[in-house]
Amino acid sequence: MVRVRQFLIGAPRNLFDPRIHQHLALIAFFAWVGLGSDGLSSSCYGPEEIFRQLGEHQHLALYLVGAVVVTVFLISASYGHIIEQFPFGGGGYLVATKLLGAGPGVVSGCALVVDYILTIAISVAAGCDAIFSFVPPSLQGLRLPSEFAVVGWLILLNMRGIKESVYVLTPIFLAFMVSHVGLIAFGVLRHAADLPHLLGGTVHETHAAISTMGIAGVAILLLRAFSLGGGTYTGIEAVSNGVGILREPRVENGKRTMMLMATSLAFTAGGILFCYLLNRVPFEAGKTLNASLWELLTRGWRLGSLDVGPGIVWLTLLSEGALLFVAAQTGFLDGPRTLAAMAVDEWVPKRFKNLSERLVTQNGVLTMGLAAALVLEYTKGAVALLVVMYSINVFLTFTLSQFGMARHWVQVRKEGKPWKRRLAVNAVGALVTATILVITATLKFREGGWVTLLATTALITLCIAIRRHYARVRRLMGSLDETLLDLPLAESRVTPELAPEGPTAIVLVESYNGLGVHTLLSMQRLLPRHYRNLIFVTTGLVDSAQFKGVDELGALERKVRSDLEHYVCMAQRMGLYAEYRYALGTDLVQELEDLCASLIKEFRRPVVFAGQLVFQRENLFTRTLHHETAFAVQRRLQFRGVQVIVLPIRVWERATA
Repeated sequence: MVRVRQFLIGAPRNLFDPRIHQHLALIAFFAWVGLGSDGLSSSCYGPEEIFRQLGEHQHLALYLVGAVVVTVFLISASYGHIIEQFPFGGGGYLVATKLLGAGPGVVSGCALVVDYILTIAISVAAGCDAIFSFVPPSLQGLRLPSEFAVVGWLILLNMRGIKESVYVLTPIFLAFMVSHVGLIAFGVLRHAADLPHLLGGTVHETHAAISTMGIAGVAILLLRAFSLGGGTYTGIEAVSNGVGILREPRVENGKRTMMLMATSLAFTAGGILFCYLLNRVPFEAGKTLNASLWELLTRGWRLGSLDVGPGIVWLTLLSEGALLFVAAQTGFLDGPRTLAAMAVDEWVPKRFKNLSERLVTQNGVLTMGLAAALVLEYTKGAVALLVVMYSINVFLTFTLSQFGMARHWVQVRKEGKPWKRRLAVNAVGALVTATILVITATLKFREGGWVTLLATTALITLCIAIRRHYARVRRLMGSLDETLLDLPLAESRVTPELAPEGPTAIVLVESYNGLGVHTLLSMQRLLPRHYRNLIFVTTGLVDSAQFKGVDELGALERKVRSDLEHYVCMAQRMGLYAEYRYALGTDLVQELEDLCASLIKEFRRPVVFAGQLVFQRENLFTRTLHHETAFAVQRRLQFRGVQVIVLPIRVWERATA
């Protein structure tokens, strides 16, 4: 089983390798691949939605080409400011929490989590749509199973690690860029002589539209098309959310990645929309507008007697579909990181900040993948519905983040820092994204927008319930700390000595707190003066909050040693011999088992004691939110013939209700 796991996921990483962070971090180019692909992939469906909404007034698309390019760079510039202010990542959740408060923070965080789930779902669904555009009708039934298979493959890939997954997908990204840049350039240059006539035709069409609908009607048409094509701008926030995975210097690499992503998105999205207009691309049933465009551009391309047009279309659509799979990476890269940040603040179960042996937030990866599969099952992979569901939340996060930054510049304006231009960028950006949010949510509410709003509201409600539960338990633990951490113990007059042949109590503790002291005192009441030796054992759990550098690991180790020394001092004041053992690692239960196994060989008569919170009413909620570490260690050590006694710390309903 271990060999199979290592074959699929890879061997465990060395947590204490001084170069581990350098090895795992991404340079700007690979960050562009892993984080920028989400933005680029939106050019596969965003421009088409804009063009479709214009209906018979397609000449007006020229205005929206400029609007798309300006909006991409506007939002990117705004998020560049966020990268400067929050160089360790966290994106929309951290920005809203720090600048607007916990309430807007949890709203932004939940919106991001739902958005990243939908990122995976829409990317996979749109990718399969592109590939299945040329699959015979008899095989169309395999589309949904294929989508599930792709999600499973991406889960497995991300369980191996961030850099490995990005390396594997880089050729797909490059194939997309080469094929699309070449075809877009050809699609524009072949009509270079017609560009002056296009401008005149657009002016004429505008006057005709105004005479028919009025200025207000034309403005509403343009605003509707611009807003409902808002999927074009999704993914821009991914770089600021994932700054933590970039190589040092993070800020410079983050801003460089943002510029690469903004330039490539503005060129592809704006260029594709421009090509639709220049080449008068028709809508064809069963085909994406991009597929029709590529077919039209490559028609008649020959290499000698060989017709190469269809082959180029195939390769372009395959790269387009495959890039959409790469874009799903953003959900797997940033979704778990958002969950980990929320877990640190106790909005979601704390296990979401835990790392696997591959130093990946494994629980987050699995959750994002399984949730995306459920979304695909619910929507049956319908891209039109997924685009609506997807676009709402991302603009909610955009608006909160940019409003928070605008407020920040107002607050620091007297500190002598440059603020006017930055305030203008963030304020205008907030206005634009808020407009898109309101229009999209209003017009598309009945078409699927209500599902996103309902899911986000449900997640926010759940997060509030989780945080309240943790707060209640923390209050209980606080009362234990107040009662037990300052016990009036007299100094023992007898110097305790080690008795290797005597009974030994191995006491599992966490930090120096009331729970650990309660376990020690309960053991003494259960068997007074029986144990001659006390060995305090703990694991310094390295999670996403600590795994930022060697300094953080050093600080964690110092805290672990300090806590254990407090326990040893307390035991010695009680007249008992005591020492401690500890380890740092990512798997709490495994590390404790290994430490206990080594102590079993050292002491002949050991018994393991562990404290465990026991709730008056056990349910799925309490079992999910609290590690049952003591019971897990008990199950493992019993098969080694070691007695483990779990001492309950009772949590009464009145204390947690």
